[in-house]
Amino acid sequence: MIRHIEELSLNAWASLQTVVYDGWLIRFSNGYTKRANSVNPIYGSTEDLDYKIHYCEDVFRARNLKPVFKMTESVYPKSLDATLEERGYIAIDHTSVQSMSLSQSKEPSIHTVKVHETLNDEWLNQFCILNNQDKASKATMKQMLSLILPKTGFFSLNDNEVVVACGLGVLERGYLGIFDIVTHSHFRNRGFGEQLMLNLLKWGKENGAKHAYLQAMLTNGAALGLYSKLGFQERYRYWYRIKE
Repeated sequence: MIRHIEELSLNAWASLQTVVYDGWLIRFSNGYTKRANSVNPIYGSTEDLDYKIHYCEDVFRARNLKPVFKMTESVYPKSLDATLEERGYIAIDHTSVQSMSLSQSKEPSIHTVKVHETLNDEWLNQFCILNNQDKASKATMKQMLSLILPKTGFFSLNDNEVVVACGLGVLERGYLGIFDIVTHSHFRNRGFGEQLMLNLLKWGKENGAKHAYLQAMLTNGAALGLYSKLGFQERYRYWYRIKE
């Protein structure tokens, strides 16, 4: 199950470059997000571990990036996490990966949403304003989102013609992945995030999804509370190993 959801999330959050090396997927996207700039050791590995780590460190440093490894309890080889810790890599950004059956999803009560199934500047501009993205990050994000192959919905929720929340959903193999839910700072704690989520879940269900999954950092208590209320349950956790 871990590998299955990891594969879905890799496809849903496309990187600009991917190097496949002995079961490891090494992703690069101009340093924008760890998800798209990290080593993902999710398949069987046979070559010498020390050599592989050195190789990854070299290719990251050649791009002026710190080496980052995305870890779960099912990485290959099993000793990788302990080996990285011995080499001075610290664990950061512990994240809960959660899923739910869409048979549990409720109907939204707010329907003032726009859904674009192709990326456009209107949605991107709104998202970047709400998420305080700079120009460089916006340009990289536009490239990445344009590369997503599965069916994608770019959502914005309006209140009196003001965009108060944005997010996106990606459909693949019966699963709806939900990413980058953000609510305008002046409109938080008013239920708009929940309504955006419910509209995303409805769209996924209408387009054939049976399950939904998402990722939330363990430090984000508000998001974890909302997702639990909606019916999501933790399936596993991931974290990053990064060398200071």
